[in-house]
Amino acid sequence: MITFPNAKINLGLYITGKRPDGYHNLETVFYPVPLEDALEIRTLPNADSKFLLYQYGIQINGTAGENLAVKAYLLLDKLFHLPPIEIHLYKHIPSGAGMGGGSSDAAFMLKLLNKHFQLDLSENQLETYASELGADCAFFIKNAPTLAKGIGNQFSPINLSLQGYVIRVVKPNIFVSTRDAFAHICPRTPQHALEEVINLPVSTWKKMLSNDFEESVFPLHPEIGEIKETLYKQGAIYASMSGSGSSVYGLFAPGTTLPTSDFGSDSFVFDGKL
Repeated sequence: MITFPNAKINLGLYITGKRPDGYHNLETVFYPVPLEDALEIRTLPNADSKFLLYQYGIQINGTAGENLAVKAYLLLDKLFHLPPIEIHLYKHIPSGAGMGGGSSDAAFMLKLLNKHFQLDLSENQLETYASELGADCAFFIKNAPTLAKGIGNQFSPINLSLQGYVIRVVKPNIFVSTRDAFAHICPRTPQHALEEVINLPVSTWKKMLSNDFEESVFPLHPEIGEIKETLYKQGAIYASMSGSGSSVYGLFAPGTTLPTSDFGSDSFVFDGKL
């Protein structure tokens, strides 16, 4: 049985306060995009180990046991004593991009196991299990536009459609340390309420919708800021870094034919339609 975990982008991202537990409260909108991994599972009868993981595509650092898709399987196995499985994971979503690739793999694994083994788990139950694997994992259970608050784990559905818009995602070969990204953040209430701005025309977002992490990341990695400027020069209606980076996306009007551009041989580039 196979499924295709997709990435997400952040539409606006505001750090609104620091919590007593050391984490930060934030406000953002998660929006699914059609950049996908491929995840397949097969039951392994009479296997010596609980799972076998085969990975393809973009290389992932870490051991098999650290892979979030594997962690999702082990979580449900602990509760439901699942048969051993063979996992085939083709990575197309780059790691360290701020696009939730690992979180999506975990959530889609939960949904895949639920269907494959007929566990009859509800979406609410799947969201609860997903939240144990990562703050944004639960978003990918419903996988629909969502306003996220708290540490990115308090969800409210929103009525937003970018259907038809063209998207270009550029992920340079740059690692952005989350610690460094937070280091220069001063929590604040956004000047424009995210819930209101997100309902305005996309053409207004450039001046009203921002990602707080850009203020700390761009000075450390000017190349990332330059990508954003390039996307605007190419005709993007709105461009932004996703999450804490290092990917940057541009939204283009429906029907746009994207220009060819050289972001460097080490950069990952995805063009698609929402």
